[in-house]
Amino acid sequence: MNTAKTTTMGGPAVRRLALFAFAILWLGFGYAPASEATDGYQMPVAAIADLIDAPPPPAVMVSPDNEWMLLLRRPGLPSLEEVAQPEERLAGLRINPRTNGPSRGRYYNGLALKNISDAAEREITGLPENPRIRDVDWSPNGKHIAFTVTGSSGITLWVADVKSGNAAELSPAALNAALGNPYNWLSDNRTLVMRIVPADRSEAPQAPIVPEAPIIQENTGGKAPTRTYQDLLTNAHDEDLFEYLMTAQVELVRLDCKQTSVGRPGIIMSAEPSPDGEYLLVETVHRPFSYTVPYYRFPKKIEVWDLEGNIVHEVADLPLAEDVPMAFGSVRTGPRSVSWRADTDATLHWTEALDCGDAGAEAAQRDRVYILKAPFDGDPTPLITLALRCSDILWGDDNLAIASEWWWKTRRIQAWQVKPGSPEAEPRLIVDRSWEDRYNDPGTPLLRSTKRGTSVLLTANGGRTLFLSGAGASPEGDRPFLDEYDLETLKSSRLFRSEAPYYERPVRLLDVKKRLLLTRRESVDEPSNLFLRDLKKDEIRQLSSFPHPTPQLANVKKELIRYQRKDSVDLTATLYLPPGYTTDNGPLPMLMWAYPQEFKSADAAGQVTDSPYRFIRVGWWSPMLWLVHGYAVLDHTSMPIVGEGDEEPNDTYVEQLVADARAAIDEVVRRGVADRDRIAIGGHSYGAFMTANLLAHCDLYRAGIARSGAYNRSLTPFGFQSEERSLWEAPEVYFAMSPFMHADKINEPILLVHGEADNNSGTYPLQSRRFYSALKGHGAIARLVMLPHESHSYRARESVMHMLWETTEWLDKYVKNAPPR
Repeated sequence: MNTAKTTTMGGPAVRRLALFAFAILWLGFGYAPASEATDGYQMPVAAIADLIDAPPPPAVMVSPDNEWMLLLRRPGLPSLEEVAQPEERLAGLRINPRTNGPSRGRYYNGLALKNISDAAEREITGLPENPRIRDVDWSPNGKHIAFTVTGSSGITLWVADVKSGNAAELSPAALNAALGNPYNWLSDNRTLVMRIVPADRSEAPQAPIVPEAPIIQENTGGKAPTRTYQDLLTNAHDEDLFEYLMTAQVELVRLDCKQTSVGRPGIIMSAEPSPDGEYLLVETVHRPFSYTVPYYRFPKKIEVWDLEGNIVHEVADLPLAEDVPMAFGSVRTGPRSVSWRADTDATLHWTEALDCGDAGAEAAQRDRVYILKAPFDGDPTPLITLALRCSDILWGDDNLAIASEWWWKTRRIQAWQVKPGSPEAEPRLIVDRSWEDRYNDPGTPLLRSTKRGTSVLLTANGGRTLFLSGAGASPEGDRPFLDEYDLETLKSSRLFRSEAPYYERPVRLLDVKKRLLLTRRESVDEPSNLFLRDLKKDEIRQLSSFPHPTPQLANVKKELIRYQRKDSVDLTATLYLPPGYTTDNGPLPMLMWAYPQEFKSADAAGQVTDSPYRFIRVGWWSPMLWLVHGYAVLDHTSMPIVGEGDEEPNDTYVEQLVADARAAIDEVVRRGVADRDRIAIGGHSYGAFMTANLLAHCDLYRAGIARSGAYNRSLTPFGFQSEERSLWEAPEVYFAMSPFMHADKINEPILLVHGEADNNSGTYPLQSRRFYSALKGHGAIARLVMLPHESHSYRARESVMHMLWETTEWLDKYVKNAPPR
């Protein structure tokens, strides 16, 4: 069978740009497809619906004193009624105007405490009926737990006492949680800093029925390329509403419920207490706002306040940042990542670019890190100057901090040991590697909680020893580990490594001297549970017994398979076969699921990225749902796009993608588990983009499932995914990679699913609508399902069940029961 489709890659760039221009016009003015209604929301087969409705296990938070585990109960999927609550989409944010909090996100509906020493468990009492709990945080001493509860008209702050197990509302003030967690603990363990809705706030501004003026934007010649953002401000009313909903008042509230105001209201993004509890680091946004970038690039003032709201020091007043260059690694100029050193009383640290923030410019030095001690009346002290872009700093004490840097084009990571108490001391390079090389990842340093509620490096032997934890990638799969790392010799010694048939990862080293390690362990048919390991005595004790949420999958066969592309690039995937299946039953219809990834190294592209021993965990996103409906599943199917040296991966995207797909199909057919004539390809987001491209450029698959994708790259002209070049720099690449431009070549059935409220960068709902129009215009077999109120991920139970019904119907009709070709 001829599996290649003819694609014209040549021709002048002018022709491509002309076609792009036509495409943009058509996207704006093209005809709308006729509506094709169904009889309301549908349900998939019971076996699949039961998997979705299975109760999720609780999340776990360990107390700072390592004595307790907090179990956070999670409800099932929310109803469509809840998802359809009012929502304002402003400057990259989505806000529920009734609660002044995020309009989307998950909640907990119950809390319980489990003692680590004896595994005794008790529920937190005093919670409201059917609570919607978020923003959970331990007090620094571990004696209290703070959290927010969202009601129908607002969000309030609650606190639970660990000793009594009782919870109560701390303040009736409505919190302003539009930017996330609206409070912080002070280090005194009895005071919290809140951002609340001003008590005297008036009614929300109303949109004018008659516009007062045209909407005008002007550029005076400076370059300001921007990626494709969603939910931006669009007019003066949006500006007023953004300011209204974002304005907050800082308040201090004590555990005895005494409450005081601090400073004046403003668009306060954060109010972070210093470790000694004497100051607040306050970031506020101010006008002029922008219609082309999100709120975090608006003008921003960074100040230090005392606890009475007096401005002690101004760190910076940053202008609007519309002109950040588009090269990956470009940043805003001026102080950024301003925060407190975690290991001292009140010392600021921040980073400033030395290359004007332009990652595309040649520069020997990119970033410099500064520190400034209270009372902030001197000049900042340079701590380290970096040749790459600073990513973060982990603090230990005056003799130890670790500063990390990275660079996109080379995929390079470096880590430096510095002495914050002696900034003049020469930094020492301790890590220099490619982040693509998972096999040689030394791990990430463990942190410990301080008495002040901060997190610092966990050390031993007078600061000579660190503890590193990592995924433990290897040719046999991920095997998480814990190492002891000697900073003098730069050598590691292994303390723990996950062993077959389990996947076990370190959670926290509870006691350095006793070598007590808290882990989470799972296997293919055993859900993740908590265990306490005594590494000295080589003993293990189970602390939790969360039940198997989906026992119907307990006998699924899971295998990590390896194979090669025709150019010898190593590939991997995880093969799942239904319970009871053997090859004696003959080949099965298969659903193949993937997400392409770009690499600068073929060796790194071939590394194994999964574990054969992980629990089979399913959700609405999971292709494993169809194991209970007679399908084999190939998940995490390697689809690497490699560009070594000066080559750009996307210059040969289509050719490599088809080669990846062909290799995967050949392997499952060779194994006798899949019928070559009954294989579907699917993916979400960039995986949907991949799906459409594969159907356009080969005939390997019988059908496709494309969820929330982007199909026309002329709508993301200043880069997408890992592509740095603009449309005008690489028009041939944008054309070749856009399945919209090759809709006439798609002759396999494709199901398009998209949330009508998708806010992911680049994946406008318009992308699926117009792609469907193009397909329909060329006579393709296609179906478009738009899910009301859903974003890039789907949340409502009705939406998820209907999407699964659509997918099952499509697969059964065009794959499982399809006639031979």
